[in-house]
Amino acid sequence: MNRMPVAERRAQLIEAAMTVASRDGIDAATVRAVAAEAGVSLGVVHYCFQDKAELMRAMAHAITAQNSPTDLSTLPAGIGIDDAVQAVVDAFWQAISRTRGAQLLSYELTTASLRHAELRDVALEQYRGQWATGEAILAEVARVAGVRWTVDTAALARLMVAAVDGIALAWLVDEDDEASRGSIEAFGRFIATLTEPADQTEPADQAEPADQAPAAGPDA
Repeated sequence: MNRMPVAERRAQLIEAAMTVASRDGIDAATVRAVAAEAGVSLGVVHYCFQDKAELMRAMAHAITAQNSPTDLSTLPAGIGIDDAVQAVVDAFWQAISRTRGAQLLSYELTTASLRHAELRDVALEQYRGQWATGEAILAEVARVAGVRWTVDTAALARLMVAAVDGIALAWLVDEDDEASRGSIEAFGRFIATLTEPADQTEPADQAEPADQAPAAGPDA
């Protein structure tokens, strides 16, 4: 067996775990099965991952990365909020439609994590990663479009993840590309309304300051 850096070996084992899970189901992705898929000994897997839970967490992170939109840092500064959101919608749809296997595996991993107490934190980490990605996307959109969100971005990120999750799951069921894309676009148009210009300031107080003496009249 060829020696390789630990980071490379971990990536190889994560890929093997995802292959086994996609083919045979999450429960089948045991340490022994992953070792066999990767063509390594059990000792190699245990050297890279303490146990199956740690391997599942690594899988969750990899799946989240696959299911997330591509890098949005190339959005030009000054782009309008509608165009910025449309670019995000396009990226989300590409991430969904090009990664059917990873989408399905994501739901299976969540369900399996909730069914097994020793894996329960995997689902939580999985969603924390998605929420963090959502907040990062919202921040980038606000930056390039010169707007600020009028609602709490943490709450909006959770709503965004929930909406995309639901749309993607429906797409896995009915495979209706047009309806799913239309749903994401409709959601994008909705969240675009939850912004205001970043340089918008509160109206100035027209009342005379309390500590300012009134101007003297002609008879003063």
